[in-house]
Amino acid sequence: MSLREPFFFCTGQPRFPASAGANERSATTAEATAQAWQHLLSQADPRAALAQVGGRFSVAWRRPDGKTVLATDRFGIEPLCYRVVGAELRFASRADEVAGGIDLTALAATTHAGSAQPGDEPADLDPQALFDYLYFHVIPSPRTIFRGVFRLPPGHLAVFERGDLRIEPYWVPTFQATAAPRFDDLKAEFHQLLEQAVSRQLEGADAACFLSGGTDSSTVAGMIGRVAGRPADTYSIGFEAEGYDEMAFARIAAKQFGCRHHEYYVTPRDLVDGIAKVASHYDQPFGNSSALPSYYCARMAHGDGVRKLLAGDGGDELFGGNTRYAKQRVFSWYDNVPSPLRSGLLEPVLGSPIGRLPLLKKGASYIDQARVPMPDRLQSYNLLTRLGLVDVLEQDFLRRVDPLGPQKQQRQVWSAIRADTLVDRMLAFDWRYTLADTDLPKVVGTTQLAGTRVGFPMLDDDLLAFSERLPADYKLRGLKLRWFFKEALRGFLPDEIITKKKQGFGLPFGVWATRDEALRSLATDSLGSLATRGIVRADFIQSLLRDRLKEHPGYYGEMVWILMMLEQWLRSRRPNYRI
Repeated sequence: MSLREPFFFCTGQPRFPASAGANERSATTAEATAQAWQHLLSQADPRAALAQVGGRFSVAWRRPDGKTVLATDRFGIEPLCYRVVGAELRFASRADEVAGGIDLTALAATTHAGSAQPGDEPADLDPQALFDYLYFHVIPSPRTIFRGVFRLPPGHLAVFERGDLRIEPYWVPTFQATAAPRFDDLKAEFHQLLEQAVSRQLEGADAACFLSGGTDSSTVAGMIGRVAGRPADTYSIGFEAEGYDEMAFARIAAKQFGCRHHEYYVTPRDLVDGIAKVASHYDQPFGNSSALPSYYCARMAHGDGVRKLLAGDGGDELFGGNTRYAKQRVFSWYDNVPSPLRSGLLEPVLGSPIGRLPLLKKGASYIDQARVPMPDRLQSYNLLTRLGLVDVLEQDFLRRVDPLGPQKQQRQVWSAIRADTLVDRMLAFDWRYTLADTDLPKVVGTTQLAGTRVGFPMLDDDLLAFSERLPADYKLRGLKLRWFFKEALRGFLPDEIITKKKQGFGLPFGVWATRDEALRSLATDSLGSLATRGIVRADFIQSLLRDRLKEHPGYYGEMVWILMMLEQWLRSRRPNYRI
């Protein structure tokens, strides 16, 4: 189709306002969906209309007046990538479709109107995106691995007219806490919203979900039983590695709700068989190590005939469940110390040689970190910077990138958040980086590869709105994580689930790579090949594999993993790439 002709494209399951002329049932038909979208996007300023649309979606419409409008949902669950070529706009769900230069038939990808056209020059790889990947282990929007190809950030729209492209948010999180909240009223509303959210995501005979044994997946499993009128089919992953296996908690939850429980224990052989497949499935390098367990879990469900799984992603980020929220609150207390005391006593003393004494060392470390402003402080333990940029990366590669680029972008996102409390600002920040850029692409991508679809009831629009008006101290009370969530579900969830520490489908890759010959061989071959591309120093890779991995498998295994996944992706997309 010529891009000069009107076209319409959309994905996902949007929830339209009544003013769009569609309800949740009628919007399931393609014609009704197209009509509702075109009604909303035909307005002179579509931002207000888009802000009323819920659910997951991406949409693109070249209007009869020649203006093209693109938009994606509030969490970017349905991605939309774009590229300007001359005076025309290319777009697709996948960055590699827009970039061109690869055979997409092997991916069973559907090319959309506006994706790369015959005669387009294939997009080169972007060194800054490679650096961002090594820094974050993913490539946050709006950048993609391809130079000149961008991914629309969550909650944003793009308007393209006469060669001019404008990107802006149509939705920004806004926190307005309920005045004088009554716990019992909020609890009753919360239970109702959870049931509604799960009900919206259930389809047909499938009443199945991931079950890690954590609070979110266990809540989803229990709510399925309430809504579906029968126990859920639950799917869990285990590991034969001390400190990594959570199957005991998954079994507790399954027993509590009478679930039909299914288990699969991932082995090193599974990793050897699945790493290249998972790495090459993504449209750009993706280094979240729990992608492999998620894939095998979804594959097990698919083998049982399940075509849609529900996942618990989002509960921590909406209701205050990540440990960094409490940690950063502790650091924020330093701001309340009177300035004369900080600058006149604490900082001079703890910054002097005296501060290196064992009894004072922790205090000095605390002050060093507390003095770093947010959001930079969140990257205090960043793996790449801890290891040292000049020790890890080739000099020529470093000259081509801005090492402060990731921090600059995160500062912009942080400054745009509308929140009066630290915890709410961190939640909104995580909606962008933890959910939209990391966890959701992980689950969507791996379930897609396994032949299933996934729903995220915890990210339901009404639950999101509930989170925005929930008081901050209901999310983090003192240093108690997700206080309201746990108290509101006490008696519904088993006590063992409420009190357990968060873990998820963590992968013991580093431990296995030191013990399993085939897995170690795959890692060694991958990193050896990567060392020839001019990105990572060969001497660092040798040290990493020969010494460091053995010394601390869990810590250095993460670096081996992200480098291996990068090389596996490059082999499938740009096998001859060199800096």
